[in-house]
Amino acid sequence: MKGKIALEEHFAIEETLGDSQVFGAHVWPQLRSGLLDIQTKLIAEMDKTEVEMMILSLNAPAIQAIADRKRAVEVAKLANDALAEHCRKRPDRFAGFAALPMQDPDAAARELERCVKDFKFVGALVNGFSDSGDPNNLLYYDLPQYRSFWKTVEALDVPFYLHPRNPLPDQIPGYRGHNWLLGPNWAFNAETSVHSLRLIGSGLFDECPKLKIVIGHLGEGIPALLWRIDHRNEWMKAPHKYAAKGWVADYFRKHFWITTSGNYSTSALKQAIEELGSDRVMFSVDWPFEDPAQAGKWMDTTPISEAERKKVGRDNAIGLFKLPLKS
Repeated sequence: MKGKIALEEHFAIEETLGDSQVFGAHVWPQLRSGLLDIQTKLIAEMDKTEVEMMILSLNAPAIQAIADRKRAVEVAKLANDALAEHCRKRPDRFAGFAALPMQDPDAAARELERCVKDFKFVGALVNGFSDSGDPNNLLYYDLPQYRSFWKTVEALDVPFYLHPRNPLPDQIPGYRGHNWLLGPNWAFNAETSVHSLRLIGSGLFDECPKLKIVIGHLGEGIPALLWRIDHRNEWMKAPHKYAAKGWVADYFRKHFWITTSGNYSTSALKQAIEELGSDRVMFSVDWPFEDPAQAGKWMDTTPISEAERKKVGRDNAIGLFKLPLKS
């Protein structure tokens, strides 16, 4: 399929580059090159796999792992300035997601506004919870101090991509001695799904009814569990005790979009389409941590209808991010 659009694709600056080494130390030269060589190496990969445009975002955990608020603000600006330059050089191939210093909600709102208005970025991508300097007081974005930030996101009418990060060491004792469970094997989807459900349960979407959230990896497992989340032990007639007024599934279907990043499972894709509709799923690779050739071949050949393939591969992203491309 020609003209695919991918939107969980990463770059790095020197200040954040080292954060990615843990995700592939044995292939670090290749990963390092992929994160830094955007204008040559990445475009060549895009050409080979018929990807017309990528929406780029900073590597992880990057800004979210900087406990010092002032430093987080500084590095976010450096990263966004660098990304704006990549997009300026090739506006036909790249769009941008803002990196945000969520340790300071007001600064994060200002930085998002700067990136959208000055650089024409199409949204933000944030790498999960933010450090606060206290491992017992991590910052999740359902907390009350973020309501003003979310109102800014809603007013700017841009999507917010909630990207995974690992839990802090020993934060979850069940992982201790089982490091293979960290990262994309399990911890990424577990962390992001819990964070997403916290946003829903907090009542955020009742207060901000036009918010748009994106999560990757075919929904971090949530689409397969929507029925159970809402209907567990239904005969007991014990409703959820959360602030939200409605059902989790209703909020998820209204406010969330998902991508195929790093999860090229045809059965999971079909199940997600059945649960959410083909308008809510978008193609992505997860560059440079996944193989664009594998992702592209799967998207081109997976047994879904051609109308669904066109939506997932291209049209949904154009509509959601208001990209200057023809659908």
